[in-house]
Amino acid sequence: MRTVLFWFRRDLRLTDNTGLAAAVASGARVIPVYILSTWKKHHGWTGPKRLQFLCGCIESLSRNLDSIGSRLIIRAGDAVEELHKLAQETQAEAIYFNRDPDPFGKSVETRLANTSPIPCHSYKDAVLHEAHEVLTGSGGPYRVYTPYSKNWLALEKPQPQPAIKTLGPAAETHIHSHPLPTLAWWDLQPQADAQLPTPGERAARERMKAFIQSQRLTAYKEQRDIPSIAGTSFLSPDLRFGLISIRELYAHSLPDLTYRKELGWREFYIALLHHYPEVLERDFNPDYARVQWPGTEGGLEAWTTGKTGFPIVDAGMRQLIQTGWMHNRVRMIVAMFLTKDLHFHWKVGEQFFHQHLIDAEIASNNGGWQWSAGTGADAAPYFRIQNPWSQTKRYDPEGKYIKHWLPELAHVPAEKLLDPPTLRLAKDYPLPIVDHTTQRDYTLERFKLGKKPS
Repeated sequence: MRTVLFWFRRDLRLTDNTGLAAAVASGARVIPVYILSTWKKHHGWTGPKRLQFLCGCIESLSRNLDSIGSRLIIRAGDAVEELHKLAQETQAEAIYFNRDPDPFGKSVETRLANTSPIPCHSYKDAVLHEAHEVLTGSGGPYRVYTPYSKNWLALEKPQPQPAIKTLGPAAETHIHSHPLPTLAWWDLQPQADAQLPTPGERAARERMKAFIQSQRLTAYKEQRDIPSIAGTSFLSPDLRFGLISIRELYAHSLPDLTYRKELGWREFYIALLHHYPEVLERDFNPDYARVQWPGTEGGLEAWTTGKTGFPIVDAGMRQLIQTGWMHNRVRMIVAMFLTKDLHFHWKVGEQFFHQHLIDAEIASNNGGWQWSAGTGADAAPYFRIQNPWSQTKRYDPEGKYIKHWLPELAHVPAEKLLDPPTLRLAKDYPLPIVDHTTQRDYTLERFKLGKKPS
């Protein structure tokens, strides 16, 4: 019987998996493989919470494959080398995979295609529309979201496919597979109090169903910015690891234009990173390359531990540390606070988010941080400076979100959380480490001095 490989990456599901469906349609036995990275103890772009969630997703995928008579092969090391080895061992005739929208994944795909002695078949799966499909009238990339979104929304969307029922006979027992990974593989320890979502395709589909069938979708426009309520989808980790398909989610969310536009933001940032890969190292807007970022060690320590004395900022950081997730409105608040009140370069916050967010997408994380810093793709860049106190009044006026994540402020009257205090709000809670108005003026001056002359 003919054999092909399917390389799982950020598509850990059997339902509406484009590349996997194509492999099955080839008529060959499909051997699924996942390849582990081999770094140990520390990585600048990931951390224990995301990897703990990933381990659970791989375990779930393995069980799902077992249930249809298949067997997940786990290998570790250089992906290209391991795929070559497994292809030889199984006498596979082809390798199938879904394309990664990020530059690091793309580079591995290029190496594989250039060195593989057998055909490699890649498929669009992580996005509705790839970067080359959404271009301006002159054939160039968009640099601003609004015109991009109009084009993106107007394009015909691919339709989801049913779940895979069989991959053919499982790989023989003599084909080596590592055990299912745990955090110990990377010499990491789980965070004892981490409040992570249930991993795996089934749990993700239940979350999607709960969002689609509840009032949260119809009320999304009105409630998505209120961090104290379940007003968002909570599906970003599931999209990040491909536990659900973007096609199925889009199809189910058709009644709500606001939510569809949020999915469009994700693909806009993916397109920006494709066309401008240098944004991972440099400001998207080169006019601000000379701006100085004189943040202090003490300021960064306060921000990372949720002890800045700005309750809305600290609540967001505590939520991130405990759950690996943060409400999107609060992400903007804490990011703008780090870059414009504490004067740190966006790359500092970008890396911290990557190490702690279980849903961290390279493109969206970079795009969000550059937007907040005032250096990114935005029609109103550096002079947009959110006031944490005003944001609290608007989005958490009763202090419900703040009090949930800052238990030391549980008994503080809500009105005292809305303005800068002159005395400590609680014995164990600090006074604000900076004055927002002063730092706002300083940021405006920094950008004026550092902006490239026109």
